[in-house]
Amino acid sequence: MREDILIIKLGALGDVVMATGLVERILRHHAPRRCILLTGPTYGELFGSRPGLELKTFDRSSLRSTLATVQWIRRQRFRRGYDLQSNDRSGVMCGLSGIPERVGNHPRFPYNIHPQSHYTGQCHIHARMLEVLEAAGISTDAVVPCLYPSDQDREKVHAWLQARDLTDRKLVIMHAGASARRPEKRWPHFRELAVSLAQRGFVTVWAGGEEDRRTNADLTRGTGADATGAFSFLQLVALTAHAQFAVTNDSGPMHLLACGSIPVYGLFGPSDWRRNHAVGQRDRVLSLNRDEPVFRKTSLAELKTEHALRQLERDGIIQ
Repeated sequence: MREDILIIKLGALGDVVMATGLVERILRHHAPRRCILLTGPTYGELFGSRPGLELKTFDRSSLRSTLATVQWIRRQRFRRGYDLQSNDRSGVMCGLSGIPERVGNHPRFPYNIHPQSHYTGQCHIHARMLEVLEAAGISTDAVVPCLYPSDQDREKVHAWLQARDLTDRKLVIMHAGASARRPEKRWPHFRELAVSLAQRGFVTVWAGGEEDRRTNADLTRGTGADATGAFSFLQLVALTAHAQFAVTNDSGPMHLLACGSIPVYGLFGPSDWRRNHAVGQRDRVLSLNRDEPVFRKTSLAELKTEHALRQLERDGIIQ
């Protein structure tokens, strides 16, 4: 039996970002053992600079690739596996892995190291993952998501801003997109907020990927600069060094931006902010049900621009 360690974290973007600090702590706990992270092809860059971590990407699009990956896991003869995904797919992979020590989120097969309580959404996802690591005997003091843009990432961002005469402007980053499967998570008042902030001297940088191109092009016609597809994940984190704050829907970029150096205001209504807000940004949640003891789903259309502006004013972000 070898002593190597397997870590599984396949997606989605926000969950992978929240797992970055967990992975780092696992590496520290098991050093100098060999640790391999199994993740989706899109997310390798988030971990590429971690010393002591090897990456294996996994295409989840077919049963054949899943079975091939299970066979690869069995050949490696890992000593311990951390299933930070803990969904049906990763659970089956763990069950078939042949790994003797299987760490996961649920007190049932295939995991033999796990928290004693069942997870039913009673706490934030990141807090629950800390419980998973503690069950495995790993200290979780000060574990937070962490991403490290390179010098090249920072240079790319600076060049982009310089080309648009934005290096000396007051910038706010906004992400108006959300999962195509969850259109109800898109706040309809971004344009109004950006115009109000422009009157206060702010320039909005509209961030997003290809799926946000049409939305951002429309918003940029009102105000701001279109950064659709301009930055990688780590470059988006580097962009925060030039901005004063960010406003986003409940989305992957919300978690990326929270790894930077600015306040990040997340908009919630259809999804439970208590379970999904960006780590470290709890006090900046924008939601009509923020102060209610039990989560109640609300429409983001009811969360008006004035609500966001009042919060920014109370926090001293704007005047």
